[in-house]
Amino acid sequence: MEAADGEPLLPDELEAPPNAALNELLNVGQEADMQGQVEEFLAPQAEYNEEEEERKYYRRKRLGVIKNVLAASLGAMVVYSVYMGLLQMQLILHYDMTYREVKYSNLGLEDIDRKMLMGINVTPIIGLLYTPILIRFLGTKWMMFLASGIYALFVSTNYWERYYTLVPSAVAIGVAIVPFWASLGSYITRMAQQYYEYTNYKEEHVQEQKKLPKGACNSYIIVFHSVFYIIFHLSLVFAEFPMFFVLNDYLRESDHILSSVTSCGANISGVVPGFNTTVLKNLPASMLLIKVESVLMGFAFLAMIIFLVLCGAAYRPTEEIDLRSIGWGNIFQLPFKHLRDYRLRLLCPFFIYSGLEMMFAITGFSLSYGVCVLGLKKLWLLIVVYGLSCSIFSSLSLCLLHLPRWLCLIGGAFVHGVLLVALMAFSLTKNQPSYQAPLLVISVLWGLGTALNKTGVSILVGMLYSEDKERLDFVYTIYHWWQAIAIFIVYLWSHLPMRAKLSILLATLLLACYCYWLMERRLAMKVQYRLPRIPRPRHKVKGYRYLEEDNSDESDSDKRGGRQCAVGRGERASWRVTPITPLMAEAAVCPSVMTNHIHMLTTKGHIEMWLQELWIKPYPLVDR
Repeated sequence: MEAADGEPLLPDELEAPPNAALNELLNVGQEADMQGQVEEFLAPQAEYNEEEEERKYYRRKRLGVIKNVLAASLGAMVVYSVYMGLLQMQLILHYDMTYREVKYSNLGLEDIDRKMLMGINVTPIIGLLYTPILIRFLGTKWMMFLASGIYALFVSTNYWERYYTLVPSAVAIGVAIVPFWASLGSYITRMAQQYYEYTNYKEEHVQEQKKLPKGACNSYIIVFHSVFYIIFHLSLVFAEFPMFFVLNDYLRESDHILSSVTSCGANISGVVPGFNTTVLKNLPASMLLIKVESVLMGFAFLAMIIFLVLCGAAYRPTEEIDLRSIGWGNIFQLPFKHLRDYRLRLLCPFFIYSGLEMMFAITGFSLSYGVCVLGLKKLWLLIVVYGLSCSIFSSLSLCLLHLPRWLCLIGGAFVHGVLLVALMAFSLTKNQPSYQAPLLVISVLWGLGTALNKTGVSILVGMLYSEDKERLDFVYTIYHWWQAIAIFIVYLWSHLPMRAKLSILLATLLLACYCYWLMERRLAMKVQYRLPRIPRPRHKVKGYRYLEEDNSDESDSDKRGGRQCAVGRGERASWRVTPITPLMAEAAVCPSVMTNHIHMLTTKGHIEMWLQELWIKPYPLVDR
């Protein structure tokens, strides 16, 4: 179409583009299709089953708890495998006079072992003063990670052996022992509590985050602590790998090492009097020792990664804030106040014996009986048999699922009592390989008693305080602090006669059994025990996290016209709504329907979307 007389085309005279009608139809079709997709997306899903999804969610949570228990057990096993293996190899090398003269004569490090052992064994005495503060400040998981890092630091200092490297790292080990074990014990017990919560998530006391019923999670405590000690006691086996694969080839024969020894067993005083000071037939190459230490360092880093990556948090972030918000002075005092509880006081002899008997098995029986009779080359065999026995027999504590709880402790005490009486009369002569089988049988039986004792005490402490998650770090601190005191006693008694050591062990064991019987009798008579009151958290943070009376997130318009309402799970959740229109004012007075609906919602985003549909302005929800 052309314009007449050269006049320009008017807009309404423009030629319509081709396929215009088709494009309009396509646009209409696309809009209809998009509208249908949106409606389909927003419509309730017919195949969505809320109960099934909730069940799957809590199943994943339970699997996560099992993963946490296995990771903590594996991490602790690797840490102590590295630590004990390196310490044993280091003590044997430093004991040899030729090695000391060649390597340390110019450095003045001849007595470095004594100072290292002093740092490791003496420092934990003050552990009761700082352990709860460290655990509350760092958190349970991060305390385990930090302690594993300190053990890795101890391994790294062996690359450059000096006073200013070895002694401070040994002191750091002593500082970390009690917090590490207290955090491990409370972590495993807390995982049992979480597993109970994720299994019984429909129970009202779980939904409202109230205190658990007494004895509700005892079965999970038994299983988790048993699994922990089954895995951890394998550290005694792996700790002997450096000696078996590396150091055994450099050791002299028993005839030379035991040439000046006169007697063994119950008749001796000290460890092994007359033990030869030259135990190495030739010195291991420095590069070989560096390779061994590098392998151990790699496993120490592996343990740190296990704690960091695989172990989940023991408490929710707001729970950890609540735990440390009771005041640092109260945190410092509460371990001492928990000793008012007669249950803990009467268990203290068992705590002490638990430390004494394991140290005696490793240092007393293995050296004064095993090495003195079989030679230094058989030391690894005695420790490996003892470790395997401890690991295997730790599974016997699972019988507590169907048997009374006293059976584990009293059974282990009976086995150790019989062995202590037998060892008092067991006097041997040096270098008698024919006694290898009886000594291995004693190692197996002592491992049986150790397994029942260790698992029994840890399970008992967890069961007594299973419903109080805010007290776990305090009670496990007391337990492992008394164990540290026992290790210090073993360090002091090294020069006592063997029968005196056995008598101390037997007297402690009898006292522990009597005190335990007294505790169970009082509990059966329902004698009220005294628990210190845990102060309420004193939150100084203002704003969205805790929403105190002075709300820093509240605007002027909210202050003038808003009505507030607190709805949540018991006293542990808090949120506020401000009605926008007068029609919604009555809906903001917390009707029961609104409360029940909010309890069914699981995420902050879902709650805010639902409140926006009701024209209510939400404040962030806080799980306290």
